[in-house]
Amino acid sequence: MRLLRWLGLLALVLYLLTGVVQVRRGERAVVRRFGRVLEHSPEPGLWVGLPWGMDRVDRVEVDTVRSVEVGYRPDADTAEDTMPQGQLLTGDHNLVNVQAVLYYKVRPEEVADFVVAGPNVPALLERAAEATLAGWVAGQDVDEVLLRGKTALRGELIARVRALVEPYRLGVDVLDARVAKVAPPDEVKDAFEGVTRAQMQIVTLRNRAEQEAAGRLRLARAERFRIEQAALAYAHGKKVIARQDANRFLQRLDQYRKAKALNPDYLRQVWQEERARLFAKLRESGQIDLLDHHLSSGGLDVLTAPRMPGRR
Repeated sequence: MRLLRWLGLLALVLYLLTGVVQVRRGERAVVRRFGRVLEHSPEPGLWVGLPWGMDRVDRVEVDTVRSVEVGYRPDADTAEDTMPQGQLLTGDHNLVNVQAVLYYKVRPEEVADFVVAGPNVPALLERAAEATLAGWVAGQDVDEVLLRGKTALRGELIARVRALVEPYRLGVDVLDARVAKVAPPDEVKDAFEGVTRAQMQIVTLRNRAEQEAAGRLRLARAERFRIEQAALAYAHGKKVIARQDANRFLQRLDQYRKAKALNPDYLRQVWQEERARLFAKLRESGQIDLLDHHLSSGGLDVLTAPRMPGRR
């Protein structure tokens, strides 16, 4: 009889201990008492509540990054008359296989919503991601999907999935996305790869032509700049020479006016000096010669000017 009492007491203690839960680091706990979720979420440490049957404690790792894979799965069993999962239709009515991975984490302040949603969280995230993939692919042509799909879809998935699942209060935060596969179906893969190679070659040739055109344009601009600078330098030199000639002329004119006031025959004297220098240059170049050896000793010398009337 005493043994039964001790066994009953031990069973009672063990039952009461079911209300003691150790919440580990990186976890948050959700307590449901008689099915109702308590507002308080126990943080890491020892939690003492009511025993099993009254309290139910769910521990959730809030520091763990979770993932869900969506889209095309080559190893999935699909009937021959149905379209494979993740095979989507583009805006120009071509088929492409798209596969992506969505990364998310539980929000510590909304861990109760995550527990209530339970196993529906991955499924809802997968449906939202599939809807986003299908919508984006349907709005693009096949070339755009194959060339830009991996980069453009990442941002679209993150923003769009966040907006779609927000009303459902799943208690998760979508952190990132990775587009693992964007490819044509295996039946036409070789043809698409040939088209892609040709398009890449076109892009390469266009880039090369643009680079060559840019180089020639730079050379032409440099040549134009050189010609403009040479023209400016030539014009400046001509202006300097013209100013110098004008200054010399003005100085000579001033000298002439002063000399004219002192000697009325100054202009004739200047003329004779200039004529003598001109004839000397012509004689040195062989363009003119004296006529003395063709005339008599009293003949006319072209370098001798007639005497002015009234002067001896």
